[in-house]
Parts: sequence; C-alpha cells; structure tokens
Amino acid sequence: MRSVPRHLFIPDRAWCHPDDGPGYLIDRAADPGMWLAAAYSDAVIVTRIDDGMGDMRQPIGAFASSVSAPGIVAAALSLLDPFDGDEVLEIGTGTGWTAGLLARRLGDENVTSIETDRLVFAEAAGNLKRSGLSPRLLLGDGARGWPDGALYDRVHVTRGVREVPHPWVEQTRPGGLIVLPWTPRWEGGHLLRLTAAGDGTAVGRFHRGVAAMPMRSQRLVPAQVEGPYRRSATHLDPRRVVRSSAGADVAVAGSLPDVYGTHAGEEDGGFRLWLWSGDSEAQVHRAPGYKQSSVFHRGPRDLWAEVEAAYLRWVSWGAPDRDRFGMTVTPAGQHIWLDSPGNPLM
Repeated sequence: MRSVPRHLFIPDRAWCHPDDGPGYLIDRAADPGMWLAAAYSDAVIVTRIDDGMGDMRQPIGAFASSVSAPGIVAAALSLLDPFDGDEVLEIGTGTGWTAGLLARRLGDENVTSIETDRLVFAEAAGNLKRSGLSPRLLLGDGARGWPDGALYDRVHVTRGVREVPHPWVEQTRPGGLIVLPWTPRWEGGHLLRLTAAGDGTAVGRFHRGVAAMPMRSQRLVPAQVEGPYRRSATHLDPRRVVRSSAGADVAVAGSLPDVYGTHAGEEDGGFRLWLWSGDSEAQVHRAPGYKQSSVFHRGPRDLWAEVEAAYLRWVSWGAPDRDRFGMTVTPAGQHIWLDSPGNPLM
C-alpha cells in the first residue's frame, strides 16, 4: 500500500464517507489539506453519483463508484492470499487502486481488471499510468469474466454481488479463490471467500461485514405493488430482527433471498421497517409505549410473517454468528448453509 499511493487514485473533488460520522465534500483546490487527509483516512471515497450524472457537491442519488476504505481492501486482499506468479482477474476496476496494489504485488502481466463504465475505465487507466503501473484493463461486463485469460488463480471482486455469476467459478482454477462482497437484498453485506472445487461448484464461508456498491446488473429493484393494505400486529420487536447479529442477517437473507429490507429510527424513539419483493410489500412500525408493533402489508405474500419466521428459526438454532454460515455456488444457482455445505437453509 505504501508503494501505491492512494492519493493518486482520488479525484480532485469527491465525497468522503467515514463509518463514524456524516459524509463530507473534499475539494483539492479549495482545501488541499482536508483532501489529502481524507485520501489517507480509513474511509470510503465516493467518486461518482448516479453514473456520473449527479453533482458531487450535493450527493443526492445512488453512489455509483468509489475508492474502497483501506481497512476493507486489506481484509479482502488478505483473504485473497495470492502466491507469487498467481494470475488474478479483478471485477470492477473503479479508480484503479486495487488493480494497482495487485499489480505491484504480482506484476502487471498477472493482473486483469474489468470495468463496465467507459468514463471510469478511462480515469483508472490514467491513474495507473501516473502510478507507474500497467495491469491489463478491459472494458466490459464483469459478470461474464474474461474467458480468454482463464484459468485464474484468484478472482477479486470490488462490487457488491447478490447472485454470484457462474462464469467466475468456471474461470477459476481448481483450488483457486474468489473473494467478493456478498450484498444480499436483506440487511448489509458480508465478505465471502469461495474456493473452486473443480467440478463447476465453489464453496466457502462468510468473514466480516462489508459495504459495497452493487454491480450494475444487480442493482436494487423497486416494488411494483398496488391495492389496499391489510393491517395486523406483532409481538416481535422489529429492531431485534435487524440489530441482533450479523448471523441473523445471513440467516434471513439466505432463507428469503428475494426479500428486500430497509429500516430507520424516528426522533420520538419509534422504528420503521420496510420490506418488499416483486408483487408484495410490508411496513412494520414500532411506537414507544406500545407492547405490539403495527404491520401493514399488501400483495399475495405476508412478508413480515416470513421474515419473522426466518429470524425465530435462527434463534432456535442457538443464534449462530456469521462465521458459521457459508455459501455454495453451482451452475444452477447458489444457496446458504449453516456449519457445513450439507446443511442448506432452503
């Protein structure tokens, strides 16, 4: 990291997004000291909003590209654990910093990085040139990998992934590793390391929490629901469901892979949870002083009842933490398991 200076990959104007406080604008021309301090902080630096259509001074819209926080990068590359001479395929070049780190470690000739956005691709190429590095850069759909360069010893993914594209497994050498941020529809993200088994499958466990911008082809899909709400109530505090444990997050996401969820606290101490999936949605509202929370749902599914059942099933298992869960990827799809691949959640 010291030999690939991070500031060479930070644009003159960006949005610093630390974990422990609100985000803020960094502008090299207006305040070079703040800009440089942010470049070497352990914070995400957002570089594009709404695929470049948003105004960086007013970060309203979807974050589209960033420079990952050094702590997350270090964790992911440590899990990647490349050997000397390993060939690495990277999905999501971004500003080029992690491609540069890999190239410095393994040599330019052993690193291939794919970027979907043409403008981001051009910026990364310029950043890497200034840093004196020249890994192979490709413009294209990272979900397809790059079969012309296969097989790879390692696949490093920088974008959030809900469903692991099987071409990555096909293009990984038996025993090779794929490290990616798994960002399911439900609650947060989890760093995942998969090992290619050589039979078209890959298997591995979850490690630590991670936030990542989703792959363009796997972005959030809004609900398409019409009709009146039905009302019910629940004794289960919705705060417990989303704040108990990362293990609970994996259990719910693995049991209900098509359910989205988001939540927010209220100034008076109340709490709201929103759920949606395809043709159904639900809202759960906890108000201070009431023993029950109100549930409003519409569509053919009772999404809160499904989430409630998945959470309480996790409780009945003894509330296992995240590191006891893993994923298996096959040509037919993926599934989450508890303790061993032979114990799938679904």
